[in-house]
Amino acid sequence: YVLCSVLVALSGFFFSARIGSAASDIGTGLELQVLTATVLGGISLGGGRGSVAKALMGTLFVLVLSNSLLALAVPGPVNYLILGLVLLLSVLLDVRWVKNRHKILRSVYISPTFAKMPQAISTAAGAPMAVNDRLKDVGVIGLGFLDGAEDVIFDRQDRLYTGSRQGDILRFQPPNYTESEVFAHIGGSPLGMAFDRDDNLVICVAGMGLYQVSPAGEVKLLTAETNRSLTSVVDDSTMKLADDCDILPDGRIVFSEATVRFEMHDWYADALESRGNGRIIVHDPKSGSTRTLLSNLVFPNGICTAFDGQSVLFAESWACRISRYYFDGPKKGKIERVIEGLPGYPDNINRASDGTYWLALMGMRTPALDLSLEMPGFRRRMARRVSEDAWLMPNLNTGCVLRFDEKGRILESLWDQAGEKHPMITSMREHKGILYLCGIFNNRMGTLPLKGVDPNWFSSDSYWGKKP
Repeated sequence: YVLCSVLVALSGFFFSARIGSAASDIGTGLELQVLTATVLGGISLGGGRGSVAKALMGTLFVLVLSNSLLALAVPGPVNYLILGLVLLLSVLLDVRWVKNRHKILRSVYISPTFAKMPQAISTAAGAPMAVNDRLKDVGVIGLGFLDGAEDVIFDRQDRLYTGSRQGDILRFQPPNYTESEVFAHIGGSPLGMAFDRDDNLVICVAGMGLYQVSPAGEVKLLTAETNRSLTSVVDDSTMKLADDCDILPDGRIVFSEATVRFEMHDWYADALESRGNGRIIVHDPKSGSTRTLLSNLVFPNGICTAFDGQSVLFAESWACRISRYYFDGPKKGKIERVIEGLPGYPDNINRASDGTYWLALMGMRTPALDLSLEMPGFRRRMARRVSEDAWLMPNLNTGCVLRFDEKGRILESLWDQAGEKHPMITSMREHKGILYLCGIFNNRMGTLPLKGVDPNWFSSDSYWGKKP
């Protein structure tokens, strides 16, 4: 405000010097020209950021219009009348644009593609994916207190960490996990988490990028940008939806960005498009470099460093599949399909104590939505003409966790068929004989004792070995 006042005073001084007079009526009527130039320059009266270029464009338009009217010998009052009418028309259009721009942009921005879903893996009785109620009576942590707990992880002192919708990282104390504290405040929406070799907590924060929290609670931004796509018309270097992360054996951090086109609150718009808007990115904390490993992925979500130390497993939610990417070894740079045709939409992937992997399904496929994916025109018309509340959506009211091996064979599944306790499961973590469950829209965390597993197994030990 001080700078603007100084500039206005200087402009008044120079204008008076040019006219050669300091009379009280010098500059009268210029406020109309300035306001008209501002609005015509695209600087909205509804708020937002303007730019010098926009202001200059508006000023140039008013200058040309005023000089044209003077050249036509239009009287001063008529000149002001014309400028006033231009201003009123601009304000009217601006107000209507501010009010309806989201609807207009949404109707032309969403661009669905054709996608034919594979046959879903059977959930009939007797199959590994058979529907059951094994999650119906699980234990509960943080009932009514948790909100936005998308992932869960443990440190070497058995303390439990999860995120919240308020942008906090919450830490629960063992053994009952009834007492909690705010370990760190980052902001945004904390999603996937992982511990590195030095016990720093690495976190994907939607809309903000990749962050690190030290054991002392110090927050540090690791990266919020990657290299721009060569074929992209718009600059897609800034991250919109960093989703899940894991640590490679050499300390590099690999993480997924679910979509480069939509913010977190518009995730369902990406589901409607079902095109390859996502990518997998790697960040090297030693050099500070960040680059894109894979692009054109269909909402890449959960990611997990495999036990072989040469590859990562990653989920593509809207494609209902799990793939493997080799970052090292003889197959370096190659991608292999591990599981296709999942009956639901995969989310986070984490290691299990027996060398297998846990996978959360955040929602179930429906015949209507699967069929609509083959009709991009239908989905485009739906986006334009139907309220978002009435769009076809995945069934997010049925939670499921499954366990699979290195070859992609599904070994068992855990369901909350009625959706009473865990209607949407976004992540799970095995820790010392117990499977911990969480969902970003759930108001609790679940605990399920596992039979026949190592009661002392700890996830970080499988990455970095035991510490004294």
